Amino acid sequence: MTNLSPGLILVIGGLLIPLIHGRARQIFMLALPVLGAIQLFGLDHGLHGQVAIFDYTLTFVRADKLSLIFGTIFLIASFYNTIYSLHDNDTMQQVAAPVYAGAAIGAVFAGDLITLFVFWELTAISSVFLIWARRTARAYIVGLRYLIIQVGSGVILLAGVILYAQKTGSIAFDHIGLSDLASWLILIAFGIKAAFPFLHNWLQDAYPESTVTGTVVLSAFTTKLAVYALARGYAGTEMLIYVGIVMTAFPVFFAVIENDLRRVLAYSLNNQVGFMVAGIGVGSALALNGAVAHAFVHIIYKSLLFMSMGAVLHRTGTIKASELGGLYRSMPITTVFCIIGAASISAFPLFSGFIAKSLTLSATAEGGYVVAWIVLVFASAGVLHHSGIKIPYFAFFAHDSGLRCKEAPANMLIAMAIPAFLCIAVGVYPDPLYAILPFPVDYQPYTTSHVLSQFQLVLFSCLAFAVLWRTGLYPPEMRSTNLNTDWIYRKALPTLVRWLMQVGGEIRRGVLFRAETRLERFIKQVYRHHGPDGIMARTWLTGHTVLAVALLLGGYLLLYFI
Repeated sequence: MTNLSPGLILVIGGLLIPLIHGRARQIFMLALPVLGAIQLFGLDHGLHGQVAIFDYTLTFVRADKLSLIFGTIFLIASFYNTIYSLHDNDTMQQVAAPVYAGAAIGAVFAGDLITLFVFWELTAISSVFLIWARRTARAYIVGLRYLIIQVGSGVILLAGVILYAQKTGSIAFDHIGLSDLASWLILIAFGIKAAFPFLHNWLQDAYPESTVTGTVVLSAFTTKLAVYALARGYAGTEMLIYVGIVMTAFPVFFAVIENDLRRVLAYSLNNQVGFMVAGIGVGSALALNGAVAHAFVHIIYKSLLFMSMGAVLHRTGTIKASELGGLYRSMPITTVFCIIGAASISAFPLFSGFIAKSLTLSATAEGGYVVAWIVLVFASAGVLHHSGIKIPYFAFFAHDSGLRCKEAPANMLIAMAIPAFLCIAVGVYPDPLYAILPFPVDYQPYTTSHVLSQFQLVLFSCLAFAVLWRTGLYPPEMRSTNLNTDWIYRKALPTLVRWLMQVGGEIRRGVLFRAETRLERFIKQVYRHHGPDGIMARTWLTGHTVLAVALLLGGYLLLYFI
């Protein structure tokens, strides 16, 4: 069975879900990631499932340390996401979620660029239904924008693959690097899915508009699939360092002033992926281990945070910071889980974020990238500010909103308990995670200098938040819409096009008016001479005609002799 990709089990199984009903459907849904995990752990390292088509070889399964660790965490996420969604009997989501997860896993194990492209597009098509499942007019429009961007990424990828195959004669998905147009197109396609700066707006636009469970599922796969692709194809590309540090820095400012807490987490997701991209750009063994470890733990704690906010939205009907507060009384267990996720994303010692993020920071410093290291440290403080403090504080504490509701459903609590346990277990004992990283790990995160420096960062960030809040300088939570770079193509460009069409229409009308006026004058002149009463239409006497001919002949002779 080594020729079968674990992702295909979820894809095929997901398509069969509508045929199963009742409790059997729930059991079947839970069994899919378990069967996928059994298939994954039975894979031998190497290339499997190869099929020759024309002059190229498609490889459906490439099992190595990089693909196996991403496949593992994708299956773990798929399992607890399924548990989280058991209260919801929406067939659209129940089909879309495993197909989407399976497509991402299939892409991770793809050994060639054509197979990667097929699964790449399947992730786009399947994931959009998690947005449309909310069944609102806004979700429909947002889903269309999301689909256009995601499918566009696939089209660019296909164009790059065609050019790459023409130049190299190979479609193997190995290190690509930046050398020509083909490699740039493939990088852009990866960058769209990774939400590079100016290519990132689909993330904050789409994820918060999905359903309660859909947002949790979306947060796990798309951007981390792009991180995997970058690690596979562009490790050591220095430009990615600077792309990454920009990604880590700019979302901090948007997240601080954002009122929608799921959108805050979407900005935070962009920030965290920036750390991974920067690590891939550094390209050393330590840096790549840091990027992969960060992707692994990020899926876990980000899912936990999105789950806790989803539970809040499910029970209260709102996720606006200005409308929440005091929910620790009604949802104490969810509050604890949210705090665990917040501590993990903030890289508190003994939590999973600490043992992963420190790898990337150490690799950046060892590589001599001082400016990049400073920006990453700033971004670390920023993520503590908006995800480590803002999310739990405004949702569960802050002012008492007066909302009183039930605790999250049992299936949601069980689902949150799994990543919460992993956040602490991996943070306390990171060796099992380090053992499955792509390169041998000779690193000890719990040194005195690492722990003290991180505690200093955490404490000073908390102090800054407290001072800003007490002095009234912290941006107030209010109903608002943050302008992002998508304003350019969603508002500015349509306005510009309408203005150009208006101006162009006026110019067109002016040109047509002048042309019609001149044509009308010309027709009148012709009519005056050649009309029924025109001089050229009158009857002439024979004598007059002979005289006119004689005069013309005389004039001609005169000119000839002269």
